[in-house]
Amino acid sequence: MPGGETYSSPGGPLGVLVLHGLTGTVSSVVDLARLCARAGYSVLAPRLPGHGTSVEDLMTTGWADWSSAALAAYDELAARCERVAIIGLSVGGGLAVHVAAQRPDVAALVLINPYIKHPGPDWDDLAQGMLDAGVLTYDSVGSDIKKEGSTETSYDQTPIGPALSWLKAVPGVNASLSAITASSLLFTSTIDHVVETDNGDELVNKSNGPVERIWLENSYHVATLDNDRELIETRTMDFLARELGR
Repeated sequence: MPGGETYSSPGGPLGVLVLHGLTGTVSSVVDLARLCARAGYSVLAPRLPGHGTSVEDLMTTGWADWSSAALAAYDELAARCERVAIIGLSVGGGLAVHVAAQRPDVAALVLINPYIKHPGPDWDDLAQGMLDAGVLTYDSVGSDIKKEGSTETSYDQTPIGPALSWLKAVPGVNASLSAITASSLLFTSTIDHVVETDNGDELVNKSNGPVERIWLENSYHVATLDNDRELIETRTMDFLARELGR
């Protein structure tokens, strides 16, 4: 898919890992990645397994694949950088939390409408019931964007099996929030049709590192492509410069 490929840019001794969300592509976060690269950071925005190609490919993957890929990408950057920060959108935010809990040397986190709270057991039951009935996909969750004319490159369907694997992983991700000691910059859209705003509350209440929260009044879920894009970019770059020591 256009914009679905991994983005990588060699830079200086400070690194930034950028993670996209479930059913989305690198294109939803690549502008932030490029901005980091222009600032001199070493940047890696990996295409998560099963993404950026076809829904059928995504159906063969799950949480174990995405989390392993995120950890491997972080380790790749950390091997050549003195300090590494992570930026994550949606499920990419959940992956960022997972990596930070597994790798305590993560320097800082930027989380944009992160998915880090389980929506309730009924969701698991619903997803499993659909699978048992032979229903493999449901409607797309992509392009929740307020800005007119802006669209996200994402799948037009959501595979239920992979989504269920994420739902089963969320409690563990949530439990790992207390392991985070790095500073976090949290962006929360006041209206989000994919992730409830109280997901951000979980980070504020459970992280053991300082959390700076910015409310986005004019964007929906994919805020990196929405009306508050410039605000996100400006505040992110200021935060990274401060936390990474540039």
